Amino acid sequence: MKERNTFSGSLGFVLSAAGGAVGLGNIWRFPYLAAKDGGGLFLVTYLILALTFGFTMLIAEVAIGRKTKQSCLTAYGKLHKKSGWIGVFDCIVPFMILPYYCVIGGWLLKYCMVYLTGSGAAAAADGYFGSFISGNVQPIVFDVIFLLATSVVVYFGVEKGIEKFSKILMPILLVAVIGIAVFSVTIKGHDGRSGLDGLKIYLIPSLEGMKAKDVFIVIMDAMGQLFYSISVAMGIMVTYGSYLRDEDNLVKSVNRIEIFDTLVAFLAGVMIIPAVYVFLGREGMTAGPGLMFIALPNVFDAMGKIGTAVAVVFFVMTLFAALTSSVSIMEAVVASLMDKFGMSRPKATIIELVCALALGVLVCLGYNAFYFELTLPNGAVAQILDIFDYISNNILMPIVEIGTCILIGWILSPETIIKEATKNGEKFGRKALFILMIKFVAPVMLVTLLLGAVGVIKL
Repeated sequence: MKERNTFSGSLGFVLSAAGGAVGLGNIWRFPYLAAKDGGGLFLVTYLILALTFGFTMLIAEVAIGRKTKQSCLTAYGKLHKKSGWIGVFDCIVPFMILPYYCVIGGWLLKYCMVYLTGSGAAAAADGYFGSFISGNVQPIVFDVIFLLATSVVVYFGVEKGIEKFSKILMPILLVAVIGIAVFSVTIKGHDGRSGLDGLKIYLIPSLEGMKAKDVFIVIMDAMGQLFYSISVAMGIMVTYGSYLRDEDNLVKSVNRIEIFDTLVAFLAGVMIIPAVYVFLGREGMTAGPGLMFIALPNVFDAMGKIGTAVAVVFFVMTLFAALTSSVSIMEAVVASLMDKFGMSRPKATIIELVCALALGVLVCLGYNAFYFELTLPNGAVAQILDIFDYISNNILMPIVEIGTCILIGWILSPETIIKEATKNGEKFGRKALFILMIKFVAPVMLVTLLLGAVGVIKL
């Protein structure tokens, strides 16, 4: 039997897993949800859920991977024969996400090019983003470049590819995030608004004008964001857990991932919300998903000469974050093909590259040749990219985690995970919380999230 690749140590695992978790979910989605959901209220809710629900699912998935030494597709079946279906769903998620994630990565690459060539003013013009993504050629070209960069890292394997890549980029990413966050807080606008005023909006919870339904929406948004932020139910943490050495401290490693990921998500809000507030006011903070590609270019334009430099650092940094995540997403599928069918890494990488490329082109064409609008059960109007995102994130991911909770909480036992996490005598600091969450609280929350996504519960 061929020896399984492993990370060189716990640091390599933490940086690689954090790289998989820290991506567009943190830098793009977290800030716009925080702005939409009242800033401080969303932030407090998210932190509570990260320390409870997030910790529970994260440590469960990493432990499943290390215990079985299998990637997401085959790990659940090895743990319990009749639970193999969870692994199938868990593998479908990254397979569906990678194509459109690389398309969005291509958008980031385009904006990097725009600002690096000194054309940032054009990006702030009305209709620029819509004109770009509806083009016939450029979105596909940038998608291909981003996907090829992702594939090269995965092709070189765990230690020489993923770990080496993450060890270089993650420290750079953290320094860049901190730098822009400090700059964002210290800026002042012409009308008296300051970055500190925006920071207060972000940090201080407010229930003013909010009804019980609004608070419930904030809780559901924060919980849904956790899937993006810590990369659970995406096959990544099970797969990376399978590369974690038996002698490494699993609990401590998971805690470090949790801290690193939450810190970057928090700082992303500090980076973006104060700056948007200074130059665009509260109206700019309601830009939603368009915050990064529509609102922020206007912010950079309003900054004057320094805006171009800040924009370059921001989009390059965000591109790095997107790359570390796309590598992790692709690795989950590639490792699954290797474990299930005995493929070599090069062959599995090329097969997934071809599949992701074909589906990525389809997603790009969804904004021009194949454009249509479909109203989803949750009321959102969607195109092809949105449909991929809805099925993978709103339907399959909750199902995977519901299945995980039932498997660990009831079919097997929470002790299955606890024993694996403490096999070297480590302390399991939140043991009682883990048991309570995996057996009772998390399943109820996940079912509620799923029912909201399919429209049974009207949010």
